Order: sequence, then C-alpha cells, then structure tokens
Amino acid sequence: MTLSAEQLSEPAVRAFVSAVNANDQQAFFDALTPGATMSDDGTARDLREWTEREIFSANGRMAVESETDGGRALVVMYSNDTWGAMRTAWRFTVEGGRTSRFETGQAPEA
Repeated sequence: MTLSAEQLSEPAVRAFVSAVNANDQQAFFDALTPGATMSDDGTARDLREWTEREIFSANGRMAVESETDGGRALVVMYSNDTWGAMRTAWRFTVEGGRTSRFETGQAPEA
C-alpha cells in the first residue's frame, strides 16, 4: 500500500513530499529551514546541488510505503529519470514546522 502525501502524519514531511512529487522547487525550499542540511547514504551533500541533480532535473518522485517516528521516518519507493526506482529510507529533523535536515539512503529489504 502506498500512502499519499496528504496521509502523512508530520506536516513538515507532508510539505516536503508534496513539493518533490509536484517538482515544485519553490514549495520544496519553502518547506526547509534556512541553512537546512542533508546526507545521502551517510555522506553530507550540498543540498541545492543534490536536489537539482537527484530530484528536480531528474523528475524525482516519492511513493511512500510506510512512516514511523511520528511521520519523521519514511520508507519510500523513490524514482527518477537517472536511476529508475529504488527502495529508500528517509529521516527528517523538523524545527519550527519545517525540515532542518533530511537523511536518505537505501532501505533495508522488506
């Protein structure tokens, strides 16, 4: 079963996923705190460079399989035009109603 963005418990994560799936850069960056950070497979990345390459120019999409930790941890079937589809885990740090950090990487097998 896939959860729609509207079904996600954490409003900040809901805004993040909605923006990714709409390919809406303005809404995406509005969902983040100033100075937000991220990592991919445990390595810190430049957030703007990474999101441009992996999300916006590659038509990234998040199909959420499950959420835990009050909606701040997701397992997602992530797809983009570069890599195809892959099962990924996402963890979010939320401050003041917006995402201040997200971490993504391969999810364990189901």
